[in-house]
Formats: sequence, structure tokens, C-alpha cells
Amino acid sequence: MAQDSGLKKFENFFEGFMFWSRWVQAPLYTGLIMASFLYLFKFFQELYHLWQHTISWDDNQMMLGILALVDVSMVMNLVVMVTIGGYSIFTSRIDVDSHEDKPLWLEDLDAGQLKIKLSTSLASISGVQLLKTFINYREAIQKEDSEAVIIEIVIHMVFIVSAFLLALTEKTTHSYKHGHAAAIKFADEEDEKEGH
Repeated sequence: MAQDSGLKKFENFFEGFMFWSRWVQAPLYTGLIMASFLYLFKFFQELYHLWQHTISWDDNQMMLGILALVDVSMVMNLVVMVTIGGYSIFTSRIDVDSHEDKPLWLEDLDAGQLKIKLSTSLASISGVQLLKTFINYREAIQKEDSEAVIIEIVIHMVFIVSAFLLALTEKTTHSYKHGHAAAIKFADEEDEKEGH
């Protein structure tokens, strides 16, 4: 009996230690926040570069400069999603339910939905990169670099298909869970009727 009690204490300690180990991720999220500040500097560097060449650049070069800013912004959105979403799902709940500025994407966020949001963000970033390549397509052909354009299209399609398959999987799993819960509720209601 004492041996069982000792094993139970060790089990409780080990489970508590495993549960505490989720905090190991906290420094990673802190690092991502610091990287966000570095990327903010990169954004303003790109903006300054764009401002310097506003008069000398043609339409295509200007569009590429603006797309570079959009690209930085979308990567920043991705970092924010990973930081806040990952922390609130895997480390500790962030109590912002009553906060007036709570982002809509945090509503009922779980690991499956976070994966879908991340994969669609990656597809969007890949789309911006592809658009930049298409704008430079003439130069790419002159450099006989058309194979690189095809590779970028394939990568972009992989991101889109991955996002679609993740969304389909999540929808199927979600509908199964709701269907199973509804079936249990219906069975409970039937049991109550029979009991009366």
C-alpha cells in the first residue's frame, strides 16, 4: 500500500512537471516578439528605400517596392498569429475575452484552426512572391530563368492545396465532433423521456 502511495506521488510529480514544461515555449515566443521589432526596422528601411526612388523608378519598380512592404506586413501578421495563437493554445490562456480590441481571429481558436490560418497566410505570402516574380517575368526570361518561375508556381500551388486539405480535414473533424455530441444529447433526451 505504501509502495502504491509512493508511485502515485511520483506519478503526480511527473505529471505536474510535464504540465509545467509547456512554459519552455515562453522564451521562444519572446524571441519572436523581439524578431518582430527587428522586422519593423526592416519595414521602415524598405519604406525609406521606396521614398528615395519614387521619382526615378518606373511603374513596375514602384509596384515591386510596394509589394516588398506588403510582404513584410504579411510576414509580421504570420509572426503575430504564431506568437499569440501558439501561446494561448499551447502555453497559457490569454485573458482578453472582455478586451474591446480582441482580434476576431482569436475567437474560438484551437490548434486545427491555427494551422489553417497559418497555411493560408503562407499561401498569401507565396502569392505575393509569385506576383513579384510575374512583374519581373520579362527579365527572368532574358536571364533564361523561366525554370525558377515554374518552381515558384509549383510551391505556391503546394501551399494552396495544403491549406485546402487542412481546412477540409478540420471541417470533417469538426462536423464529426458536433454530430457525435448531438447524437449523445439526443440519446440523453430519449432516455429522459423514457424515464418519465
